[in-house]
Order: sequence, then C-alpha cells, then structure tokens
Amino acid sequence: MHILTARKRAEGTGAAKTGTDHHWSMIVSSAALIGLVPLFIFTFGQALGRPHAEVVAYYQQPFPAMVAILTFLVGFYHFRGGVQTLIEDYVHGTRQKVLIVAMICLSYAAAAVGIFAVAKLAL
Repeated sequence: MHILTARKRAEGTGAAKTGTDHHWSMIVSSAALIGLVPLFIFTFGQALGRPHAEVVAYYQQPFPAMVAILTFLVGFYHFRGGVQTLIEDYVHGTRQKVLIVAMICLSYAAAAVGIFAVAKLAL
C-alpha cells in the first residue's frame, strides 16, 4: 500500500497536469529548430535573387523542399506553444480563450500557407 502526500502526487505535473508535456514539447521543437533554421537559411539563400524558373527547379529537388516544409511545421508549432504560454500568463478571462483560439488558427493557417507555397513550387 502506497500512501502519497499531496506534494508527491502533484510533483512534476503542475496544476493543469500538462506543464511537463508542454515544456518537453517546447524543448524538442527548440532542438529541432536549432538544426532546421540554419539549413533553411542555407537552402533559401541558394534560391534568393534567382529568376522564377530557377527557383521552381531548385525547389523541385527533394532536400530544399523538405527542409522548408519541416521548418514551417516545426517553427509554427513552436510559435503556437510559445504564444499560448504568453497569453496564459498575461491575459485572463474570456479574452484569454478568444486570443488562444485566434492564435492557434493563425499559426496553423500560416503553416498551411507556407507548406502550400512550397508544394506548389515543388509539384
């Protein structure tokens, strides 16, 4: 028989019981962005200033297209988590819920637009 104190039951979970998961997902997405952002800058820099036909041909290669798509996905996922934390910390009441929903919609829409743009170039 285990008798746990209230502190031991709550340790590591936080009041909402999702703080550890949220923190871990932010750490993982940060680590992914450490590698993806320099790769994206390098691959995007290769296409910068080129004529449209060359950019389309460049993004039809799998590596630059995959780097761009992964950067959009992970970047906007990380953005969503960070801004959600910011809103939860500094805004309260109904306005908090409205801003969180709006921010989630904005981040998914921006990621979808970026992925659609790369897919249109690549296909």
